[in-house]
Amino acid sequence: MAYLTSMLLIDVSAGALNNSGEAIPNARTQNTSSVKTIRKRGVGEYPYFTAQAYRRWLRVTIDADPQGWDMSPVYREEKVAYTDANPIRYWDDDLFGYMRAPGKEKKGKKDGETAAVEPSTPLEGSAITRISPLRVSTFVAIAPTYITNDFGVMSRQEGDPTPFEHQFYRATFQGLLSLDLANAGTFSYSRRTGFQNLDNHRIQQAKDNGLEHLPERLAYRLPVDERLKRVRRLVEAIPLVQGGAKQTLHYTDTTPVMTIAAVTKYGNHPFNFLVDEKNGQVVFNTDAFARTLYSVVNSNQLLSRVYVGWKPGFAPDQEAKLSELPEDIQQRLVVGTPLDVYQWLSEELAQNPDWLD
Repeated sequence: MAYLTSMLLIDVSAGALNNSGEAIPNARTQNTSSVKTIRKRGVGEYPYFTAQAYRRWLRVTIDADPQGWDMSPVYREEKVAYTDANPIRYWDDDLFGYMRAPGKEKKGKKDGETAAVEPSTPLEGSAITRISPLRVSTFVAIAPTYITNDFGVMSRQEGDPTPFEHQFYRATFQGLLSLDLANAGTFSYSRRTGFQNLDNHRIQQAKDNGLEHLPERLAYRLPVDERLKRVRRLVEAIPLVQGGAKQTLHYTDTTPVMTIAAVTKYGNHPFNFLVDEKNGQVVFNTDAFARTLYSVVNSNQLLSRVYVGWKPGFAPDQEAKLSELPEDIQQRLVVGTPLDVYQWLSEELAQNPDWLD
């Protein structure tokens, strides 16, 4: 088993990436929007944005420049929505997972359309579900921060302007990604929730398309070249992610300013507790980083080189600490911009297709 694990920092100079839907307490107007926060007793308030939000931004980013990526259509019924749930054909059904249950599918409407349309892949028998090979954490500010209430008006109309309020913040967010390489492009028909990826119709489609049968795993698998194409396209999109709420007002950059990524055995994330904040400045704990690398190397968990991406201009004094690491640690690092290192990591994946076994 091999996992691509990645830690990302996203720096927000002023923004409101994920709103809560709740009213702002003690607001001066009736029209308000508040941001999502969590509290730690005795410490303060931490803004956050959800894994669901980040996964949507990633999908939208890929869809804007698909480069061969085949995006699954979304269908809606009265109170539910679902994708086509066909991982053989659609790359995001494969890597992002799905849940689809039998229902009155003749009522299904393709997302963005008004006319009723049946899903292209019918569903037979019980529900089919797929645990996402891509796992994403909640992105939480690395330190508590003050939330600002901003007062504005809509004044294009004649007469009195319409007031509104919204919250925003200044913060650096940390999030974790993990991509299960062995399960990318591998589709189970085990009758367990999350593992019954294929029904009889999709099993027949797998046979018709010549997918490799893995009877001991109750699964079918795409050719390794096809699996690599999907994984590499996803990896190369990570440093390009764009999205978030209030972009018209704040134009927030959601690309990572700093990242650490590697391919490791098992699904545990080694790069979690390396960044903190002191006196309003980001602090990179290089001692903890070195000890973490020694640990994963000595336990034979590290499969790839370790990629460190640092956006030019972000916390340059902390970036300089990389040159102070022990020589044997530096020899395992590949350092560049986030855009560079994910491209290089993608290329190393292509050179090691056995990681997908």
